[in-house]
Amino acid sequence: MRRACRKGTGFRDLNKILAYDSIVSMFVVIKTGGKQYKVAEGEFLKVEKLDVETGASIEFDKVLLVGNGDDIKIGAPVVEGAKVTAEVVSHGRHDKVNIIKFRRRKHHMKRQGHRQWFTEVKITGIQG
Repeated sequence: MRRACRKGTGFRDLNKILAYDSIVSMFVVIKTGGKQYKVAEGEFLKVEKLDVETGASIEFDKVLLVGNGDDIKIGAPVVEGAKVTAEVVSHGRHDKVNIIKFRRRKHHMKRQGHRQWFTEVKITGIQG
């Protein structure tokens, strides 16, 4: 009988994931760069490029949800008084995404590539 697991993980890693989820009791959902991220303290995260120097500290104040064990606070649209502090680790670019436009039977093919900039941050504190 197969057990359900998260996308991209093998069945052997399922026990590690379940153990990790039980250790990390407090998590938040933040919004930055038009995307939403579920984070916990001590995690590393790649977000859209931020104009902040490496080693600087930043705050994310758009906190949509705060979960601490069984206690969950849902914002409307954000949780009041909640914020997440993070430290900028590095800046970089993701792997290249290849775009190919092809028209069959017309001897037409167009190639293009794109590398998106990112900022890697480490979550250092959660208040809320």
